[in-house]
Amino acid sequence: MEEVKLLGTYTSPFNRRVMWALKLKGVPFEYIQEELFTNNKSELLLKSNPVYKKIPVLIHNGKPISESTVILEYIEETWPENPLLPKDPYERAIARFWIKFLEDKTPIIYAFYLSVPGEEQDKAIRDCLEMLRTIEEHGLKEDKKKFFCGNKIGLTDLVFGWMAYQWEVMEEIVGVKLMEANSFPRLHTWAENFKSVSVIKENLPDRDRLKAHTKWRREMLIGEA
Repeated sequence: MEEVKLLGTYTSPFNRRVMWALKLKGVPFEYIQEELFTNNKSELLLKSNPVYKKIPVLIHNGKPISESTVILEYIEETWPENPLLPKDPYERAIARFWIKFLEDKTPIIYAFYLSVPGEEQDKAIRDCLEMLRTIEEHGLKEDKKKFFCGNKIGLTDLVFGWMAYQWEVMEEIVGVKLMEANSFPRLHTWAENFKSVSVIKENLPDRDRLKAHTKWRREMLIGEA
């Protein structure tokens, strides 16, 4: 019998995307909560990811895999049932392109998340709006598609998934609204479609708990800076 374990934290969007993938695939797994912010990382985590010492980590039959997008590819290859990537090679390449696009924009998103009023926040806002416009106009350019790669949820959607529920929380905490429905109608429609999928809806973090953690984490990081 296969043994599958997932090391993660409740509020991590990187952990959440792996959890969604496993559930969409119908893969039974044991979830192990890690306490990353109390300097109390488990021996299992330190042993499983000695390079970065962070979550998520998937352990499959004793073999650890780190980095969420790498884990997603591993899940897709290991459990091919209920595929999360298109069959067509070109469409698979496009799906991977948008996954990389969002990964490359992480510094821009963090700059906005940690910004306070001033020139740096103004730049972070401009950069984020440009990113959102690119996704709206090119990533979701076909109106008939419910998701990034068609009418079925896929890996690209899982990577972007945090934007469907956590982006609004981040905006509230920063005090700046960017992803307005009238400015980004396709993104808003995609977000509603994404959250309506039963596996996603049943496995979203509690909003109050997420907001409290996101606010605490932001204050801590700004204080350290």
